[in-house]
Amino acid sequence: MNILTEREKIIFNYLLENKSTNEIAFLLSISSKTVRNHISNVIQKLGVKSRTQALVELLRLGEISL
Repeated sequence: MNILTEREKIIFNYLLENKSTNEIAFLLSISSKTVRNHISNVIQKLGVKSRTQALVELLRLGEISL
């Protein structure tokens, strides 16, 4: 079972590439608020406190890769 939606996976892969919220929003043609909402949803799903912790957990679970 995948934890991430396809859009969430795309966003977190961009975060791994050190893209900012605004850069991700531009690349996906969505608002930065929508990007932040996706990130917040993932943080909540994982029960972590930050996007950095979410990235580490997603890497550990194999949801995303370097």
